[in-house]
Amino acid sequence: MKHLLAKKIAATIVIALAVVSTWQVSAKDISQTELQQVMKNDDQIVVLDVRTVEEFEEGHIPSAVNIPHKELEARLAELSGAKNTQVVIYCRSGRRAEVARQVLEKNGFNQLDHLSGDFNEWSSNNLPISKVK
Repeated sequence: MKHLLAKKIAATIVIALAVVSTWQVSAKDISQTELQQVMKNDDQIVVLDVRTVEEFEEGHIPSAVNIPHKELEARLAELSGAKNTQVVIYCRSGRRAEVARQVLEKNGFNQLDHLSGDFNEWSSNNLPISKVK
């Protein structure tokens, strides 16, 4: 009976640790307003747009770097100087940003944030947008 109880406790601890470690590695959300403030005050921030090139050209956050999420792993060298820099990731609605976050995290990036609302909310709020001509 004690052996069975010990196994149950051990299994519960393992599950709890897995959940906690998942929370710790997830990027925190940064609001649209917070990003604007950080962009004004910190020239070291990297704003990473992981949408397609076509989406980026139609409109993006000023000073954003575009590396589509499907190309990110192959193009990590372009971000090599940003491993210890705040990187704010966004896409259109969030799914591709999460994929990109996982790739960056796996490759040693440790200051990752996700733009709350992504580009949909940014453009809906009529915030500044740059276009490629």
